[in-house]
Amino acid sequence: MTTNKTVLTWVDEAVALCKPDHVLWIDGSDKQADTLRQEAFGTGELIPLNQDKLPGCVLHRSDVNDVARVEDRTFICCRRKEDAGPTNNWFDPKDAYPTLRKLYDGCMKGRTMYVIPFVMGPLGSPSAKIGVEVTDSIYVTLSMLIMTRAGQCALDELGQSNDWVRCLHSKAELDPAKRYICHFPEDNAIWSINSGYGGNALMGKKCFALRIASYQAKTEGWMAEHMMILGIQDPQGNTRYVAAAFPSACGKTNLAMLIPPEIYQEKGYKAWCVGDDIAWMRIGEDGRLYAINAEKGFFGVAPGTNAKSNPNALATTTRNTIFTNVALNLDDNTVWWEGLDKNPPKNALDWKGNPWNPDMEVKAAHPNSRFTAPAENCPVISDKFNDPQGVPIDAIIFGGRRAKTAPLVYQARDWEHGVFVGSIMASETTAATTGKVGVVRRDPMAMLPFCGYNMGDYWQHWLEMGKKLGDKAPKIFNVNWFRLDDEGHFIWPGFGDNMRVIMWILGRADGTANAVETAIGYEPTPDDINLDGLDFSKEQLAEILEVEPALWREDMESVEQFYAKFGDKLPKELKAQLEALKKRLG
Repeated sequence: MTTNKTVLTWVDEAVALCKPDHVLWIDGSDKQADTLRQEAFGTGELIPLNQDKLPGCVLHRSDVNDVARVEDRTFICCRRKEDAGPTNNWFDPKDAYPTLRKLYDGCMKGRTMYVIPFVMGPLGSPSAKIGVEVTDSIYVTLSMLIMTRAGQCALDELGQSNDWVRCLHSKAELDPAKRYICHFPEDNAIWSINSGYGGNALMGKKCFALRIASYQAKTEGWMAEHMMILGIQDPQGNTRYVAAAFPSACGKTNLAMLIPPEIYQEKGYKAWCVGDDIAWMRIGEDGRLYAINAEKGFFGVAPGTNAKSNPNALATTTRNTIFTNVALNLDDNTVWWEGLDKNPPKNALDWKGNPWNPDMEVKAAHPNSRFTAPAENCPVISDKFNDPQGVPIDAIIFGGRRAKTAPLVYQARDWEHGVFVGSIMASETTAATTGKVGVVRRDPMAMLPFCGYNMGDYWQHWLEMGKKLGDKAPKIFNVNWFRLDDEGHFIWPGFGDNMRVIMWILGRADGTANAVETAIGYEPTPDDINLDGLDFSKEQLAEILEVEPALWREDMESVEQFYAKFGDKLPKELKAQLEALKKRLG
């Protein structure tokens, strides 16, 4: 499949270390993928579903101890500890490699090693990157075929180059005590062992797309961000794009597949999804920032996805999808999860494969159960999805979950202030996630678990990108869909109605929308957000636009403590932004 010596040598080394019985190179053909599916049905690694109702769809169950990303077992292995920074786990490569080699030694005996060459980003894109993953999991192999452009096409793109990421993966014994997800940014390598879960084992996901890519981006002068990309098309056929970062459980996928409110649909507005999770952004020839989605599929959370919350995401899962850790409806051989509908199956197997019915206390699907679905299935996938140049970004949006502090929307004063706004992003914990409700967790740019180097240096890189972009830089905003009333109910309706806020954001980006200056940035007045057709008063809107200085002063104390972690790595500009905001707040 290739004559690239660097690839062949590395695969030979992986074979010598892991000692598989067989080696299979993945060519990306449907025929080969089908053969692998049949093999996995035979071993029970995959379960075929009702092909009339869910054509091409299968069910996978992971080990019960292997159901989510493991942040405490995820390491950045760079030569100097300070380069990993205070928010990452550091593992010295001098110690990491010997520790891991012992675990990999002979770990694939009796198994097949699958060699998966893959491209992150559209084929032929100047922004695309190549990786090669070896794995002993058919589930991982088939998932990578959905999530990336994999097979011969990747080797053709690579040619004889040595610029590719080495991804070594093995389920090994699935032993949680020996589980390691290790990133070697200086070596362009990822080593993952003893996990088969998507986020730890699909190397194209967060491991490459963010942790390694963020380091590459800093070194090469671009940006790898945990952002969805959304296009809004006006009645004249012009489309403008926003990139947005949200921590988990803040509605990122819902926004990526937004359905415009009826009043906008009637006028001819449309919304298009370019990506739901990853944005790689470079400065184009015209000096603007262009984004590609580095992935080819969606790796979405199943529970809560339904025809009301996200009909486009649900439609995406109806064919050629891998469902992981959801319930199996034995009556019609389809899948079910909490929040799908109000008709749970009477006769089912839960995510562990045990008999289940609605009267039981236990959940049918794991709370982090997933679907891996081709992006091309999405009813609103953008016609720019495969565009090698990507799409020009007019606005960057940060968001979190705050009950009282952050208003519905505000605009940063300029790029530097926008980097500050992104750096202080936070969400409050909910009853679902922790015993303590309302604890503020900082998650700068939604990158806290995914930045592959010191976050102080990451912020500095953002500042430098702003200088390069100059007056062509996208405008930066912060949104908060989650303001609560005194009874604890959400005030803003959210979902499709978030487009009303996006329209103000785009109006600010092109200089047509009004705003008033506040201590924290520029805000709309209640007259500036279109409420037509919505049962929502201007008084309610005024309430969620309110900025309470006392709450913000308290919040800035928490920011100060967070910033202190970074010592002299904290960019002086961000320190100055913090002091200026404190002054404006009085």
